[in-house]
Amino acid sequence: MTPTLTFHGAAGCVTGFCARLVTEHATVLIDCGMFQGSKTLKALNYQPFPFDAARVDAVLLTHAHIDHSGLLPKLMLAGFEGPIHATAATRDLGAVMLVDAGGIQENEVESLNRRNQRRGLPPVEPIYTEQDGKRVAAQFSKVKLGEPVQIARDITATWWPAGHMLGSASIAVDVGPPGQTQRLLFSGDLGPGNSPFLDDPDAPAGVDHLIIESTYGDRERVGVDSAARRLQLADEVRAAHAAGGPLLIPAFAVERSQELLVDLLDLMAAGEVPAGDIFLDSPLAIEATKVFQARGWNPRTQSNPFESLRPSERLRFLDSPAESDGLERLNGWHVILAASGMCDAGRVRKHLKRLLWRQEATVLLCGYQATGTLGRLLADGAPRVSIRGDEIRVRARIRQLEAYSGHADASELVDWAKARRPVSGSVFIAHGEPDAALGLSTRLAAAGFAAERLVIPALDESFVLGDGAAIRAGEARPRLPAKAPGALDWHNQRADFQLRLGEALKGAANDAEREELLKGLKAFLEASRRA
Repeated sequence: MTPTLTFHGAAGCVTGFCARLVTEHATVLIDCGMFQGSKTLKALNYQPFPFDAARVDAVLLTHAHIDHSGLLPKLMLAGFEGPIHATAATRDLGAVMLVDAGGIQENEVESLNRRNQRRGLPPVEPIYTEQDGKRVAAQFSKVKLGEPVQIARDITATWWPAGHMLGSASIAVDVGPPGQTQRLLFSGDLGPGNSPFLDDPDAPAGVDHLIIESTYGDRERVGVDSAARRLQLADEVRAAHAAGGPLLIPAFAVERSQELLVDLLDLMAAGEVPAGDIFLDSPLAIEATKVFQARGWNPRTQSNPFESLRPSERLRFLDSPAESDGLERLNGWHVILAASGMCDAGRVRKHLKRLLWRQEATVLLCGYQATGTLGRLLADGAPRVSIRGDEIRVRARIRQLEAYSGHADASELVDWAKARRPVSGSVFIAHGEPDAALGLSTRLAAAGFAAERLVIPALDESFVLGDGAAIRAGEARPRLPAKAPGALDWHNQRADFQLRLGEALKGAANDAEREELLKGLKAFLEASRRA
C-alpha cells in the first residue's frame, strides 16, 4: 500500500495542525492541535474528527503548544488508546497545558450556559474537561532527540531540535519496509535560531517529502541577537513608563512569558529600565515556569537561564482569581504579563477591558496575532473593540515587539529548507495563512525548489506519497467555506458592524435621523428575508 498523507489542520490557517499518515500497517497523527482565531475557525474544535479516532495507532507530537496538542483529550474521548510520543519537556509541559485547557473550557462553558439560560437557549458541553486533560497525560511516551523510535511495523520516527520552544522538535518519519523506505520530514514550528535559551533548529538532509511551516513565510524581520532583543524591550519599557501608566504584555504562557521575565528582571537589576513590580497573572504560565526550572538548559553556557524565575519582592505570581482581581486597585508603574498571547482567552481580556480606554496605559504585543483574534484587531489599529459584549474605545498605546517571536521568518525558513536538500518529492507548505504560505512558496521556487512540487494543501486534502511528486487523492471537502486571504469571518464583521452602527447613531444630528437610519436597516433586513 502506498502511504497517504491528509492535512486535517493548519491548512489555510496557522492553528490546529494535524496530519494523518496512513501506511499498510498503521495510522498515525503528527500533532492534534486546537484551532484558534476567529469563532468560525474555533467552531471546528467542536465538530467530530473527520476520521475514526479509534483507528489511530499513535500520535507523534512536535511540541506542547495548544495549536499542536490541544485536541489530544478529545482524541482520547473519541476512542484513541495509543501512545503519544514526545520529548520529555513536551510531555511535562503538555501535562500542564492540557489540564489548563480543559479548565478554561469548563469555565467558559459555565459562563456561556448562564447567558444561554437567560436567552432561552440550550446548554452546551465543553470539548473536554480538566479531568480529561489529566487522563490523557498517561498516554505520553518519552523520546530522546536523535534516537529512532519504532512506532509501527513500517514506521520509524526520529525527533530533532526545532528551536521553537522548550522540548520542540521536527520529526523525521521513515515509512515502508527495509530497503524501500520513504522519509518524510515534518518541520513542526521552527525557531529563528541563535537563542540564548534553545538549541538551533536541526534535521537530516536528503528526504522524500518535506512538510514545512509558513507562519512568517511572507515576512522578514530585522535580524537581532539576544542583546539587541533586550535593547528593544528596554526601549519599550522606558516608553511605557514615560507614558505614566502600567505596561500590559499579553504573553503566550509557555516560552514567551519565561523569556520575557528573564529579560525584564535582568534589565531592572542592571538599572537599564525603571524598576517596578512584575505580576505573572497566568496559572498556566506559573506551572509551566516550574517545568522550565526543571528542564531548561542553555548548552552554550551550561546553565539553566530560568533559575531566577521564582517569586520575590519584584516578581509576583498570581494564582487565584482574587489575586488577579486585586490588580484593578493598582495605580502607577507596574508590569503585568497575562495569557493569552493573542488576547483571545484567559485573564488578559479582563485587563484589556480595564486598561484599553486609558491613554497612559501601554499594551505590548510580543507574538504572532492570527486573523480574527482580538490581538490582531489591536495590532491592525482598531479604534474600538468588543470584549465580552462591551464596547471599548482603544486609547492605550498599542505596541508590537516581534523580536520575541518563536517563529523563523521567511529567509530563515528558506535556509532551513535548503539545508534539507535533496528533496526528491514534494514540499508541503502548511501552518500559515494564505498570503504567508504563498509567499514562502514563491521564495522556495526562487531558491531552486521545483515550482510544480511545491504544494499548499487545503483543509482535509489527501495526497498519495509515491516516488517523486505527491499526487492529490481526489477533491478535498474542507470543513470551512472559502474566503479571501486574511478576511475576517462573519462574527468579526458583525462585531465591527455593531461598533460602526453605534458610532453612526451617536454622530447623527438628532433623534429623527437616528430613527430614519434604523428604519432603513429594518427595511433592508425584511427585504433580505423575503428574497
